[in-house]
Amino acid sequence: MSYQSPTTYQARRRPSRAKRWVIAGASVVTLGLIAWPVMSYYEIPPFTDKGDAISFGGSGDGKNGDQAPGSKAQMPLGPNSDFKISGTVPEDGTKIAVTTYKGKKSGFEGKVWVWAPKEYDDPKYAKSGFPVLIALPGGAGYPNNYWMGTDLKLEASISQWAKEGKSLPFIIAMPVLNPENHDKDPKDPKAGLYWDGSDIPGQPKMGTWLTEDVPQLVKENFRTIKSRDGWAFMGSSTGASAGLKSVLQKPDQFKAVIASGPDIVPDSRLWAGHDKEKADNNSDVLAQRLIAKKGPDVYLAFQVGSNEPVKPPIDRFLAKYGNKGPIKTKYRINVGGSHNAASYVPNMEAGGLIQWVSEHMQGPTT
Repeated sequence: MSYQSPTTYQARRRPSRAKRWVIAGASVVTLGLIAWPVMSYYEIPPFTDKGDAISFGGSGDGKNGDQAPGSKAQMPLGPNSDFKISGTVPEDGTKIAVTTYKGKKSGFEGKVWVWAPKEYDDPKYAKSGFPVLIALPGGAGYPNNYWMGTDLKLEASISQWAKEGKSLPFIIAMPVLNPENHDKDPKDPKAGLYWDGSDIPGQPKMGTWLTEDVPQLVKENFRTIKSRDGWAFMGSSTGASAGLKSVLQKPDQFKAVIASGPDIVPDSRLWAGHDKEKADNNSDVLAQRLIAKKGPDVYLAFQVGSNEPVKPPIDRFLAKYGNKGPIKTKYRINVGGSHNAASYVPNMEAGGLIQWVSEHMQGPTT
C-alpha cells in the first residue's frame, strides 16, 4: 500500500462524508413528510393549528352591517366572534371552528361549532349569501355537539355531495342542544331529563337559543340568505325532534329539516304542570296548526333504521300529516339500520333526502 498524505486522504474522504450527510438529510425530510400527516391527525404540536384564531371574513360593525339592500344575500352583520380552529376536515382541508356565544334573546351562553364549504372562499361567490344547516346531536347534546367531529363525516359528505350536485354547499352550525348533561351523575334527581331544545318554563330558553340566537351568530359572521329559503335544520334522535319542532313552530324562519330517528312529542318530565307550553312544542300539534293556517310550505325529510324503535311514531305522524296541505314529506327506511348517527349521514344521500331538501331551498346567491 502506497503512502497517502493526510491532505490527500481527507480530500478523498470529503465526498463520502458529504454524501452521507445528504442521505441523512434526505432521510430526515422523508421521515418528516411521513410523520407530518400522522402528527397532524393526532393534533400533536407543532403539527396542528388547533386552537388558532380563525375568521370567516365578516366585517360588519354589529349595527348596520353590509346588508346589500335589494339582494337576496345578507352580508355579515358583525361583530365578529372569537372563533378558534377545533379541527380540520381531512378530505379537503376546510376548518371546523368553535366559539362560546352569549345569546342576546335567550340569555344562554354555550358553544357553537361552525363550518363553511370550500365554495364559500371561492372568489366567484365573494358577494353571495350561502344556505345554512343547523345540525343538532342526539342525547343530551352537551357539552359537545358530536357533528363537529370529523369521524361522522357530515362536513366531508356535504362537501362531496355539493361537488356532485346532490346538495347545496351549506354552512353548518352545530350548537350545544341542552344546558347541561344530567346523565353524567345517576344520583342526580334530574338525571336523564332531556330539555327537548325548548323554552320550558323555569328552565334555560333552549328553543330561543336554537331558533334565534344561533342564527344570529351565523348572520353576524357569515354571508347568509335573507329569506327562510336559506335556513334548515338536520339532526338525529333528540336533535331531530328539536329540529322538526323548530321548523313547524317557526315556518316563517326555517323551510326544511332532515330528521333522523326523531320522537314526535316532547318527553321531558320538566314539562310537568306546563301543558300549554308543552303543546306549543309538540310537533303533532304544530303540524295540525300549520295545516289549519294553510302554510307556508315546509319540507320534512325523515329517515329511520328498520331495527330502531322510533319508526312507529313517524309512521303515525306521516299517516296523519304526510304531504297534506303545506306539509311536504319524504321518508327513508334504512334496511338493517339502527338508531345510529354514523349510519344516518350516508343515508342522507342514499335515500335522496339531502338532494330533495336542497331542491326546495336557495343556493348561493347575490
